[in-house]
Amino acid sequence: MRLPVFNADDPATIDYEQFEKMVDYYMERGFTYFDTAYPYHQEHSEGAVARCLVDRYPRESFVLADKMPIIRVKSVDDYEKYFKEQLERTHAQYFDYYLLHNMGQDRYENTQKFGGFDFIQKKKEEGLVKKIGFSFHDNAEMLDRVLTDHPEVDFVQLQINYLDWKSGVIESGKCYDVAAKHGKPVVVMEPVKGGTLANLPAPALEVIRNFEKEHDLPEMSPASYAIRYAASKPNVIMVLSGMSNMEQLVDNTSYMQEFEPLSEAEEIMLEAVAEVINASTAVACTNCKYCTEVCPKNINIPAYFALLNMYATTGKKTNMYYERYKMNRGLASDCVKCGLCENICPQHLSIRDDLVKFKELYENQN
Repeated sequence: MRLPVFNADDPATIDYEQFEKMVDYYMERGFTYFDTAYPYHQEHSEGAVARCLVDRYPRESFVLADKMPIIRVKSVDDYEKYFKEQLERTHAQYFDYYLLHNMGQDRYENTQKFGGFDFIQKKKEEGLVKKIGFSFHDNAEMLDRVLTDHPEVDFVQLQINYLDWKSGVIESGKCYDVAAKHGKPVVVMEPVKGGTLANLPAPALEVIRNFEKEHDLPEMSPASYAIRYAASKPNVIMVLSGMSNMEQLVDNTSYMQEFEPLSEAEEIMLEAVAEVINASTAVACTNCKYCTEVCPKNINIPAYFALLNMYATTGKKTNMYYERYKMNRGLASDCVKCGLCENICPQHLSIRDDLVKFKELYENQN
């Protein structure tokens, strides 16, 4: 969902040439797992996968995961419609991993109503899907319910990172334990929390650098610690990283080719890093942009929250960025408090309240 683009404000402007080079580099180093979904990059991600991966490599040489957009399903027939469209978009012939996308309590009720789990099980029996599962953004109690109702799934995709592991909202650690209890292997998403754990505030980065000096270790990227944290969990079979450029790809593959789990000392150090980050973050937004897909006022919510976090860290407003972010988009004050954004937010943020804070900071004083 974070492919290289020419215009950061337009996810549809994918840099196909760079994406091809990244695919080639990744495959040359022995990595084969690719993850896409119907809505990513304004519905251009699946086509990009076809163009830069599927049409250029033998089908058996890579592993492809795709996701049913359950939020768009309004009838039983919609499942077949979207699945057929995804096969056509990706040119994939079949999917190695297939997920019901962004499962939560509301979406679970609709999925039950329209037979979503029966549908993916049927596709597995037909040989069009090899392993079935779902990506999940809710609490551990809800996950336990879903896995109890549907022991037929092969895996579950969870948000796991050292910042959210003990979170009372995301419940990464508790959800991981539930998956383990049900014997379901875990695919990890958001290991660097949308870039938050790759671009640390200075005090948090200082914790890592001091640790490295104290233990006579080479300097490693902040992202490396985050990804190794997730990969060190024994029930994890895959860690997904939304790599947006070649630099990130080279870094990630460098330490995952010869993977070494985190030491106990490194885990303790990351707990200290998490405490520093939590003290300086205003809004725990990962820039997934799900909220912008449903906002009736076209408000650039993730960009506004990035400015809130920048202010929390530096104490300074950045009007130049604000002018760009609001261009042809809704203002924070345009929010009608419909709640659609909060219903779909994987981080369970209080978006409406945070938009009020942003309005008071940027609109009321401009």
